[in-house]
Amino acid sequence: VQLVESGGGWVQPGGSLRVSCAASGETFRIADMGWYRQTPGHQREWVAAITRGRIAIYSESLKDRFTISRHNTNDTIILEMSSLRPEDTAAYYCWGRAHFATVRDIWGQGIQVTVSP
Repeated sequence: VQLVESGGGWVQPGGSLRVSCAASGETFRIADMGWYRQTPGHQREWVAAITRGRIAIYSESLKDRFTISRHNTNDTIILEMSSLRPEDTAAYYCWGRAHFATVRDIWGQGIQVTVSP
């Protein structure tokens, strides 16, 4: 199972941006998926998650500006971010919980989002 992020990039404060994550391989093993973010010198921060049944949960501090969606036909999740702030600048990582003989957390390689004038 692999996760590959796309999108991201640079946006001015107040703008919107979208990051996507496509799963490949034995995608039927993936239950929950979501996003984390990380800045240098800090721990990875949970952003949002969504179940295969499309129940979404969010970090309390982000829920008014971020929306996660899931498209099961192609095992893709999308994080739509609006009213972006410089403090949203981070590497965004796609996460998936996959069920093998044991449960494993799968990570994408990360994608940079930069919010600056």
